[in-house]
Amino acid sequence: MEVKIGIQNVNREIVLESSETAEALAEVVSKAITGGTELRLTDSKGRQVIVPASVLGYVEIGAEEQRRVGFGAL
Repeated sequence: MEVKIGIQNVNREIVLESSETAEALAEVVSKAITGGTELRLTDSKGRQVIVPASVLGYVEIGAEEQRRVGFGAL
């Protein structure tokens, strides 16, 4: 699942691949925003991304990823 995080006053967005479901990710984002804490996500390689909820511009949660077509889809 691809997640894009936009930060206020920053031109680049943070993009990560997560193995979580869209519902689980939306719940984590919602809790961070309503609680005023940091948004803490772990990508599919185990790396953590921590962003203060006060500087979030947007969080875009992609659709469930379908099986890829091509040479790399084994």
